[in-house]
Amino acid sequence: MAVETSKRPADVNRQIAGLDALELAAGSKQALPLRIWSALWPMLAAVGIALAGWELVVLSGWKEPWVLPGPRDVLPDFAELVTDGRFWDAAGLTMRRAVVGFALATAIGVLIGAAVSRSRVLRRAFGSLITGLQTMPSIAWFPLAILLFQLSESAILFVVVLGAAPSIANGLIAGVDYTPPILLRAGKVLGLRGVSLYRHLILPASLPSFVAGLKQGWAFAWRSLMAGELLVIIGDTESIGTRLHFARELSDTSLMISVMIVILIIGILIDQLFGLADRSLRARWGLDGD
Repeated sequence: MAVETSKRPADVNRQIAGLDALELAAGSKQALPLRIWSALWPMLAAVGIALAGWELVVLSGWKEPWVLPGPRDVLPDFAELVTDGRFWDAAGLTMRRAVVGFALATAIGVLIGAAVSRSRVLRRAFGSLITGLQTMPSIAWFPLAILLFQLSESAILFVVVLGAAPSIANGLIAGVDYTPPILLRAGKVLGLRGVSLYRHLILPASLPSFVAGLKQGWAFAWRSLMAGELLVIIGDTESIGTRLHFARELSDTSLMISVMIVILIIGILIDQLFGLADRSLRARWGLDGD
């Protein structure tokens, strides 16, 4: 009896553990749909509120319908736009420019940020200049870009890089500044120097600020690109910006708003990608509260 009594708690514990495992498995199956819905419903509610507010402004008679058409007039044109193959060719050109410009800005921003963050002389010489470049409106660069490169892809790329690189450099500089000194001392004790110190210690430690800098740099790059495509029309090339430009020139407000909605959607999707990277980083660091 004593032996059986001593064994009962272990058996009960195994049974309870099995029940817990089943409950967790059932919960995990329900978790994915619930998580998708919890992520989607605020966005859907925001879209509904925006459309309702837009319709109320139109119904108020503040502007003539040909100046500010309502959702009922714009959404059919939007559906026609996004099902047009030529438009997606134009969007492909825009996204290719965006990716190339952002990649160059990232490479330049990382090099500048790494150099300035580890040198007091460079920090005093160029720290304020980088911040000044970051705050300078991108559109102010276009007269110089057109003078240097004429109406060409290089003019657009020039402004995109200048718009994004300072934010990326400042993000890396901020991350390096907040790297705990004890980690730097430990790295030096382990023999890390120069590039190895950056690769194995400083860059991983500065990732949160660096990702924030990348996100801000993309926002500047995207705004610079849209301004460039409105101002720099290259031959018969067609992009999202040129579609917006010609819709404005033809006073086709419905098409113009449709293109603007596409620009907004692309910005939101890219922001979601950066949010996914940020959440993955926080989960890896054990900072995710979910």
